[in-house]
Amino acid sequence: MLKGSSFLWNNNPKNKDADKNTMREIPDSGWQRRWLALLLTGLLSGAAGMLIALLLHAIQHLAFGYSQQSLIGGAPFLQGVTDASALRRFTSLAAAGVVAGWGWWLLARYAKKRVSVVAALKDVQRPMPAFTTLTHALLQVVTVAMGSPLGRESAPREVGALFGKRVARHIGLNAQETRLLIACGAGAGLAAVYNVPLAGAIFTLEVLLVTISWDAVIAAIVTCALAAFVASLVLGNERQYLFTAPTAPLSLIIWATLSGPLFGYAASLFRRMTKSARAQVKSNWQMPVFCFIAFACLGLLAIWFPQLPGNGRGPVQLSFGGDVTLPLAAMLIGLKVLSIWMVLRSGAEGGLLTPGLAIGALLGALMFLLVGQFFPDGSMAEFALTGGAAFLASSMQMPLTAIVLLLEFTGMDFSFFVPLTLCVAGAYMTCRYCE
Repeated sequence: MLKGSSFLWNNNPKNKDADKNTMREIPDSGWQRRWLALLLTGLLSGAAGMLIALLLHAIQHLAFGYSQQSLIGGAPFLQGVTDASALRRFTSLAAAGVVAGWGWWLLARYAKKRVSVVAALKDVQRPMPAFTTLTHALLQVVTVAMGSPLGRESAPREVGALFGKRVARHIGLNAQETRLLIACGAGAGLAAVYNVPLAGAIFTLEVLLVTISWDAVIAAIVTCALAAFVASLVLGNERQYLFTAPTAPLSLIIWATLSGPLFGYAASLFRRMTKSARAQVKSNWQMPVFCFIAFACLGLLAIWFPQLPGNGRGPVQLSFGGDVTLPLAAMLIGLKVLSIWMVLRSGAEGGLLTPGLAIGALLGALMFLLVGQFFPDGSMAEFALTGGAAFLASSMQMPLTAIVLLLEFTGMDFSFFVPLTLCVAGAYMTCRYCE
């Protein structure tokens, strides 16, 4: 945990914070260098998030043949997939399997070993190979744009962490300062691609650094806010989801308290499944074959269920709009979980943030269709909101980030804060107990 407030404004040439591994004093880098490093990391992470989003939109529009005149705005991805022909859906997903299988197999075979953000934070002296990291991120963006059911948030986090580490090295920061900058870069990448500056900062503190020191708080806020602002100059300042429920009824508090453990238990099963799938991946001839089979199967399913391709934003919006029937919700939950397992087991990479939110929102919508009659003041949108937040918080082990993320995603009224917190708390504690 970072101590005191030496990172941002203390310019004492004899820094009393010692490196616990070597028991030596950590040399001070000067507050001017530290602030310059923060600003550069925020700017670069914001630019990277913006470019990743533009590339994602361009490939989506090209793959499914919609809104090709504009990368920003136009029809939503779900509408584009729905309007595409059955052959185009299958072809795009099958092609994604070819790109994923050969891309990640060649990367594992011939490139330097990838260093994850978590590994880079544990050992700041361990370099993140630029070619491997950027190619790994590019493959995620391309496959998600072509219909992979995984999330796009891992790519900007990895690129942001890479920029943070490179900036720290070139400016000459010490190990403690470098670790902070790597985490801020990763959080800023998340903030930029989804326009969630506060959630990006809390993700940096809660998940990556596990600290609330003043240094870390200010650094995370500065980099994430700057990154989100830079990305918004091109991508706009729109929210990710349209959520129109005005205020939270009292019955939602009761439902949130009762349903939290259910979502937590479901999230614990989901975590076991994803961990098991990733543990079985082998970087050999199986990867190209298994990836093609997995994505081709997803392409066949997409002929009847256009809601399956993509990271799950479409099903979440359907749940928030009350446009999900009982059979559709049940089928989408099962098929979404199956498709995620297939592509992870085949060796494809991607995030689980938006897929987890989608599964939770669909579960919430399903619960509303089953028991909503006992909560007359509730709506499907409200049940989907609490379910999505609870499942996301538990499956990703980030309760505070999940609450703030839903707040920035939807612009919900503050009255939803209490039921969301209760549902997230119950789900998170249940998931931790199950594990």
